[in-house]
Amino acid sequence: MIRLTALNGREVVVNALLVERIEAVPDTVITLTTGTSYVVRESVEDVIGRAVDYLRDLRTGDGGSPAISAQWGRVVGRGAAREGAARARPGE
Repeated sequence: MIRLTALNGREVVVNALLVERIEAVPDTVITLTTGTSYVVRESVEDVIGRAVDYLRDLRTGDGGSPAISAQWGRVVGRGAAREGAARARPGE
């Protein structure tokens, strides 16, 4: 999760795993895979940096949180499940 600031000054916490795109129009707009959009004060580069740091913490376990480790495990598990399904259908 990354902490950002909405245009009205309120804190918004976004799941970096659900970010589909980030645009500067000229404000920074974050669109999630769920279709929800957030307009934030941070620059596109800052949002990307925070997301990369969060995802790096997930991979390395540096977040120090069992919840972060569990969340990364679910992400990795989804990828493994897709790979297994692809191997089960070699003719496609």
